[in-house]
Amino acid sequence: MNNISTKQATTKKKEKFIVQTFKRLVKNRLAVFGLIIIVLQILMAIFAPLITVHDPIKQNLTSTELPIFSSGHWLGTDNYGRDMWSRIVFGSRVSLVVGFSAVILGLIGGITIGMLAGYFSKLDGLLMRIVDLLFAFPGILLAMLIIAILGTSLVNVAVAISIWSIPSCARIVRGSVLSIKKQEYIQAMRTLGASNLRIMVKHILPNCMAPIIVFATMRMATSILSTASLSYLGLGAQPPTAEWGSMISQGQDYMFSSPHMTIVPGIAIMLIVFSFNVVGDGLRDALDPNMNIND
Repeated sequence: MNNISTKQATTKKKEKFIVQTFKRLVKNRLAVFGLIIIVLQILMAIFAPLITVHDPIKQNLTSTELPIFSSGHWLGTDNYGRDMWSRIVFGSRVSLVVGFSAVILGLIGGITIGMLAGYFSKLDGLLMRIVDLLFAFPGILLAMLIIAILGTSLVNVAVAISIWSIPSCARIVRGSVLSIKKQEYIQAMRTLGASNLRIMVKHILPNCMAPIIVFATMRMATSILSTASLSYLGLGAQPPTAEWGSMISQGQDYMFSSPHMTIVPGIAIMLIVFSFNVVGDGLRDALDPNMNIND
């Protein structure tokens, strides 16, 4: 009975924590605006075939470089006559999928290294030196080096960006673990004979989630921007794939005659990156990293 009561109390406290966090978040108007933009982008990516009329890679050389608000092409066309709206919509799929994949892979690696380094003192020195080595490389150059080794593809872009994300995530998790493992309830679990794995997964990791969620949200912005940057340099999406960075690269030669070819995908990148950043800021303010939801 006592165990059931304790579990119910813990569950209620977690639910209260989530509700309070959500209430604090919605009070931040800028964060709410960013969240709306993100939701719209996700819906746009999911229902891309339903909200577009034209094939994003189909060329129409009789309708090249049409300006914005042209008949049948409200965002115009590019130098191959491809509909800009369709390419922007389908490009959101690429940006979100690659960005999300990179963040998830980075979190898996970063959380694993951070948990091991923070919990096991003997591994701390070795793992943190590896992290420091990765930090020694500028992020975008590290990603370019990895792609040069693995080859040019969107999958390799996601892998490269995820490896770039691991050191920062590991540092954040390690710091949280070092603080949490000193708490009395962790010492009590050890006394009761709980295994290290159980303590790390069930009791330490949940209390690291606040900084991890904030990191993941803001890292999405970095990952999307990095994906666009690498594609712009020719290391990511390859023509005729609709991807915002490659669209800017292809449109830069037409900046004066057809500026919409560059400006439209640029605005798309700006909006989604800005949105993830402000939502991350809002979550950081709404979440209380010092709140122990297991107490």
